[in-house]
Amino acid sequence: MSSHAAGSHPGKNVRGARLAALSLGAVGVVYGDIGTSPLYTLKEVFFNANHSIPLTEANVLGLLSLIFWVLTIVVAIKYAFVILRADNQGEGGTMVLLALALRAVKAVTQRRYLTLLGIFGVALFFGDSIITPAVSVLGAMEGLIEINPKLQPVVVPVALVILAGLFYVQAGGTGRVSKWFGPIMALWFFVLGALGIYHLSSNLAVFAAINPIYALSFLSHNPKLALVVLGSAVLAVTGAEAVYADMGHFGRKPIRVAWFSWVMPSLVLNYFGQGALILKTCAGETACKMHPFYDQVPHSMLIPMVMFAGIATVIASQAVISGAFSIGRQAIQLGFLPRMKVVHTSHKSEGQIYLPAINWTLFILVCVVVIAFQSTSNLAAAYGLAVTGAMLIDTVLFAVVAIGLWKWNKVGASALVGLFLIVDLALLASTAIKVPDGGWLPLVVAFLVLVFMTTWKRGRNLMAEQRRQIALPLAPMITALARDATRVQGTAVFMTSTPDEMPAAMLHNLKHNKVLHEKNIVLHVHFQDVPLVTRAKRVQVEDMGNGFYKMVVNYGFMNAPDIPKALTIAAKDHKIDLEMMDTSFFVSREVLVANPCQRISVWRQRLFSLMARNAQSATAYFQIPTNRVLELGAQVKF
Repeated sequence: MSSHAAGSHPGKNVRGARLAALSLGAVGVVYGDIGTSPLYTLKEVFFNANHSIPLTEANVLGLLSLIFWVLTIVVAIKYAFVILRADNQGEGGTMVLLALALRAVKAVTQRRYLTLLGIFGVALFFGDSIITPAVSVLGAMEGLIEINPKLQPVVVPVALVILAGLFYVQAGGTGRVSKWFGPIMALWFFVLGALGIYHLSSNLAVFAAINPIYALSFLSHNPKLALVVLGSAVLAVTGAEAVYADMGHFGRKPIRVAWFSWVMPSLVLNYFGQGALILKTCAGETACKMHPFYDQVPHSMLIPMVMFAGIATVIASQAVISGAFSIGRQAIQLGFLPRMKVVHTSHKSEGQIYLPAINWTLFILVCVVVIAFQSTSNLAAAYGLAVTGAMLIDTVLFAVVAIGLWKWNKVGASALVGLFLIVDLALLASTAIKVPDGGWLPLVVAFLVLVFMTTWKRGRNLMAEQRRQIALPLAPMITALARDATRVQGTAVFMTSTPDEMPAAMLHNLKHNKVLHEKNIVLHVHFQDVPLVTRAKRVQVEDMGNGFYKMVVNYGFMNAPDIPKALTIAAKDHKIDLEMMDTSFFVSREVLVANPCQRISVWRQRLFSLMARNAQSATAYFQIPTNRVLELGAQVKF
């Protein structure tokens, strides 16, 4: 995410050239996924072999109307107008919405259920992160079949090569090329709109589909097909959650300007243009076959269009992958995932990060999905469930925030949330019926992620309880130690998970080395439920006397932890005489010993232990110089 100061964000109170620049950037990053949906949405609605829809004018207009109103209600009203109001220091996303919702709820049981719901939304996002690159790149490469049907065998290999390149370049950062994302996607949307206008000129009557009566009429006359068709139509709003998740990059206003001035008009024109082409080509035919997107393009321009679509889908996939990195770091710092290596790929933006473990896990799973499903028609069954589930969770969390935290009028808020819930539940039901055909995939991924996250959180909480039971209070111990212990020159920093308790590392050091340093800092890192903590609020220091200091270092869940830098701030702002070359860091490494108990099953203990063994060390995560660290081990039983 962006590195703007707390309390402000890039798009706040902007106008003129700055607003235009941010809106252009939003076109590239926020709307990449939803912008590539025309590649396959109407193809799956009308020409999927698993369901047959007569290509009559009433049906085409009804389905175009359905897509238009799903776009309007879900993206324009729900996300762009309403949920974008729920920002935390200008940042958005499920984790942010969960943090806001928890502020409105005090009861422990309700907080537990809300937390579970929020992290399931995050888990669904990871499921979506696997399917989005697969379906987007496959959808673009299927244009090769339109160029020459004999090229069908190369579609999957070419898609795999593109995906390999996409995941490989993540390690170097995307800052250098991301400045082109906005212009390229703006051109993409221009081409979409232009193609739509060209084909609409032959049948302007298609614009009648803006009337919602056509959508309602289709649903009422085709009740058996309603859920099936909705399940395909939901492809038009895949990526809608990015409108909220990427708010921190650009701000509320530029995201809205980009949607209403450029993205939505282009999408609507293209979908309606495809509808006009379908009516022109297939009206009245029973066995019509076509690719509504690529058939819009003159045959002589097919090869450039396939290449352009490939670039657009890579950009769309990049946004999802970057989102997975950001959410991964948020989950780590809020205690839902073990520490992982986080590489900062830009000196200018704190949000430009790369998590190798998440990157290569996604790559392997995306390749497996492409090889297993082979085509967008097969993948369409898997696509959508994660998206609709995440959107429903956003609605529920937003309802808690609006009524519980903001104290909105209950009648008005309930009516608005009720509308969103009706649409979300209908879309979720339409994708749920596809579970046997592939919809199980994002559910399995989300369930596994949920198991990992809840196991880690539960295990950390139980270990903290164990420590508290045997911990010694800090203040009385300092008084006793100052009187009795032998002192040596230098500074010792003892990392602790609880600032008011005696660090286990200090006790071990005394037990084995029989000395204390001249200055001793008991340091606790606290991750707050806000995205960013400013430098002014970063470090709190309390002088405990006798050369002891209690220090709390505060970070938001999007800050990059850096303990040496925090100590530099403490030395400057709190007048502590610190020399880094004369400072030693003492870190406890706790080893979990599996122990049958009532509070957590043995298999989850073993899973937690496995995750703990493979977690990145605190030394590396907090950027502590390795040549200044002493690690002291301790065994912990649940």
